[in-house]
Amino acid sequence: MFRTTSRTALAALAAVAFTATTAAAATIPTYKEFKAATFQDADGTYIVNGDEPVDSNGELHQFYDSLVGSSTPTDSLVVNRVNGRDDVWSATQVANLTYCVSDRFGKDKADVVNAMAQGTALWEGASSRINYAYVSSQDGSCTTRNSSVVFSVEPTKTTQYIARAFFPSTSKSGRNILVNARSLMSSGSWTPGNIMGHELGHTLGLRHEHTRPEAGTCFEDNNWRALTPYDSASIMHYPQCNGSSSDLSMTNEDRQGIQALYGN
Repeated sequence: MFRTTSRTALAALAAVAFTATTAAAATIPTYKEFKAATFQDADGTYIVNGDEPVDSNGELHQFYDSLVGSSTPTDSLVVNRVNGRDDVWSATQVANLTYCVSDRFGKDKADVVNAMAQGTALWEGASSRINYAYVSSQDGSCTTRNSSVVFSVEPTKTTQYIARAFFPSTSKSGRNILVNARSLMSSGSWTPGNIMGHELGHTLGLRHEHTRPEAGTCFEDNNWRALTPYDSASIMHYPQCNGSSSDLSMTNEDRQGIQALYGN
């Protein structure tokens, strides 16, 4: 999720993000141009679609190929697809999604811990099959190398986004949520809990709602399956992509979608 320059909305999507209209009307950049314009985190990870990490040059090239493809979905929350399958946790794992919050947040740590608690409660309240467990005893060694937790929540100094997450199919070495704590706490009507709820939606396998053709802009790629009818107010929908939410809160459609994916 991108950092805001105002206190009332998220900042614009990355300059390299395509829309269906733009891709058709403008000259499509070469992969070299696309790569040069894509934000790269301090650890070398590329950030696409606002808050989604891509680990390697090969994966970035695949993402580029999906953007410049000619087809778009025709059917009307959406789940990520990998090799033709839903990108989800097993029933056993989704009931035990353990995480730590790094001590490196310093004086901002309590704010991040609270935001994570609020965000996890949104999805746990929507489906009783989902359970996030905060393992505070691992906070002192809270990195992707910590095998005692499923994922880590770590600080980032970048101002290119507020936070970014991962998908269930992401390897353990990339399974973290990076957070700019100061930006998280100063995003206007977008509460810290709802922002983290958005990122946690990705960790459950959910894609951005605005990749659907009904949004009319901000198309990302075709690698998703619809779980509900289009919802412009979804917690997974960026407001600047024709979204209609004023506070990034969870909707009934979000709850129905996650229940369709994991049960209730």
